This record gives sequence, C-alpha cells and structure tokens, in this order.
Amino acid sequence: MSNVPDNLNLQLLNVGFSELNANWNWKKVCSPFARIYYVKSGRARAHVGGKSYRLEPDHLYLMPPFVPHDDECSDYFALYYIHFYEAAVNRESLFDRYNFPVATGATPLDLLLTERLLQLNPDSYLTQFDPDIYDNAPSISQSIAQNSSKPAHVIVESQGILVQLMARFLRQAAEKSEHKDPRINKSLQYIHENTGRDVSVAQLASASCITEDHFIRIFKKVMHLTPLQYVNRKKIERAQLLLLTTDMPVRDVAFELSIDNVSYFNRLFKQHTGATPGSYRSRA
Repeated sequence: MSNVPDNLNLQLLNVGFSELNANWNWKKVCSPFARIYYVKSGRARAHVGGKSYRLEPDHLYLMPPFVPHDDECSDYFALYYIHFYEAAVNRESLFDRYNFPVATGATPLDLLLTERLLQLNPDSYLTQFDPDIYDNAPSISQSIAQNSSKPAHVIVESQGILVQLMARFLRQAAEKSEHKDPRINKSLQYIHENTGRDVSVAQLASASCITEDHFIRIFKKVMHLTPLQYVNRKKIERAQLLLLTTDMPVRDVAFELSIDNVSYFNRLFKQHTGATPGSYRSRA
C-alpha cells in the first residue's frame, strides 16, 4: 500500500500480560491512544463502531484512538496488551488516512514480537486495569517519562516492533480517500496538516478549487459534518493528546491550535468530550 506517512513516530505507553477472570468489563472506553491486543487464551468480546467482535486466541486486535469501544469478559481470559500513540505533528496520521480492520490473524512471529516488546519494557505494565484510573495525564506522563529515559536501542527497537505490528493491520486497511470526492480529499489533507492553524472555509474551498457554497454542500454530503465541525473535531482530538502527553497549560494548548479565546476553547472542548480541559487532564 502506498502513501504511508513520512517519519512514522509510534510512541509506546504500556505493554504487559494479563490473566483475567471475568473482571475485564469496561464501557465506552475512548482514548487519544491506540490499543493492540494479542489474545493468548480464553475468549472475550469487544464492541467497536457498532460491531461486535469475538476476541479469540492467536489473533491480533486493534482499538483505534478516539473511537469508543466496550470490553466484555465472562470467564478466564489472557492477553498481551499494548498501548501507544502516534506523535503526528502537521501531517496526516495513520488513523486519519486509513480505515483499519479491528481483527487479524496472528503469526508465530507476531507473538515473538509482542513477547520481545514486553521483554524490552518489563516495567511498562499497567498497575490498574480500570481505564478511568490509568487513562489520565499523571499516569500517561509517568509512562512517557519512564519510556523516554530508556536506552536509545530499547526505544528504537520498541518503535520498530510497533511499526511491524501495525503493518499487520495496514495490509488489510483501506485508504479513507478511496471512495471520497477528490476535492474533499484535498481539503481533508489540508485540515489534518494544519490543526495548529486557523483554518477557514475559504482556504479549504480554494484548496479544492471550487466555490465556498459548493464546497460546503459537497463536504457535508461526504463527511456528514460541516467543514467547521470537522476542523473543530480534529483540533479537539489534538488537544486531548496534548493534554494527556504534555504539561502544557490549557491556555498554551488553545494557542497551539490557533484558538486565541480560551473561554471559547473550554466550551468547544466540553462540547466534544463532555469535560473541561482541566477535568479531562486530571480525571482519575
């Protein structure tokens, strides 16, 4: 598959192995980072994007960022889990560009790679399994600080393993632009590459080489959102990642997204996430 983003930068947060007994049941889990599961034994279910998936041994599963999912387990279940995020700045991320499958068959090499990732990062496991406890700025900042202090060869090899595992899903992925109007594809790329700028409808229409009114009608038909709604969604997704992976003050996060009115940023953030930037960062 062509058009893979340059300088792919996947950052590990957590990796571990868990044996569970009907205590892996979570609703509406939604994070700015992605999850990969390698199921070792037992069975469970995940509900993603309106579909139900049976999690079975010797398979890999991908939970994309910013997509709510439910986990259900009623019996013994053992899995390797990997949490990571893509540090994509001013370019389209993998998840902006591709629709990934949730499930794919695993190979013996996938198990070896997963075990090797855990061997390289034995102290990166979760101490709590409730997403409401570990999915917050203090926990994530601790993971980032811990991982960034590791030897260079560990960081590089860990990133390489993440890329190899993502390649398993990429093989079956479809480009999101495949069935979209080419003019809208140009505007989406412009938005993804300019979340840190003040993006106007006039700029997007110009990039698409059509009038503003025509652009708005086509965009809404294809994306089921107005251009401004989509721009704001991508800005808030970027804000969520910044709030959980950096110590930038809320005001600076707003400025980073070219939103000069902090009160407006707070309202917009709460409209999209149900929480203020401050409470989102400190939730536990």
